[in-house]
Amino acid sequence: MATVCIFGDSIAWGANDSEGGGWVNRLQKYYLSQSLEVDKDVDIHNLGIPGDNTEDLLKRFDVELLARLADVDNVVIFAIGINDSQFVISKNDNRVSQDDFRANLRTLIEKANKHTNHIIFIGLTETDESKTNPIPWNTDKNYTNDDIQKYDDIIQDVAKELGAEYISMKNVVELDELSDGLHPNASGHTKIFEVVKDKIDL
Repeated sequence: MATVCIFGDSIAWGANDSEGGGWVNRLQKYYLSQSLEVDKDVDIHNLGIPGDNTEDLLKRFDVELLARLADVDNVVIFAIGINDSQFVISKNDNRVSQDDFRANLRTLIEKANKHTNHIIFIGLTETDESKTNPIPWNTDKNYTNDDIQKYDDIIQDVAKELGAEYISMKNVVELDELSDGLHPNASGHTKIFEVVKDKIDL
C-alpha cells in the first residue's frame, strides 16, 4: 500500500481539463481502476493550489502532509515552480528569485525526508509565449520559456544533489495543447499522466 501526496499549483490541481480533471486525477483514476488488493492499494492525494509557488507551499506543507501520512509507503511528489519563474514587470524580477527558489526546494526536501525517502519532482512544462508574454489576466506578469528553463534546471540540480527523483516534462506537452498558453488541455494532461505513471515506481 502506498500513500502519495502530490503538492503543486494549478497544473497539478487540474486546471483547464474539463474531461479528466487533470493529470493527478487521471493518476488516481488509473490506480482505482486496477482493483488492487487493500494491502497493495495506492491512495493519491491532490494537494495542488492554483497560483502557488514554493513560498506558498512551505507555509502549508507540514500540516497537509502530516494529516495524510499513513503507516505504509509514503511518497511525496512536488509539481511546482512555474509560478516561481513568473516575471513581474513592475518588480523587474521573477516572483521568487532563483536563489530563494533553490533554498525553498532544499527546505521542502528536508521536510519531506523526515517522513519518506521516496521524493519525486515533476519538471516544468513549457509555455506558449504568444499568449503568456504578458498574461492576459495580469499584464504586469509574464511567463517565458527562458525563465521556465532556468527554474527547471534548478529543480533538476537540487533533486540530484539531495537524492530525489526528477521526471522531465521537456517536449511532453505541445504548444497547441496549452489552452491559454500556460495550462495544458485534456490532451496535455493526459500526456503528463502517461509520463508520470510510467516513471514512478509504486
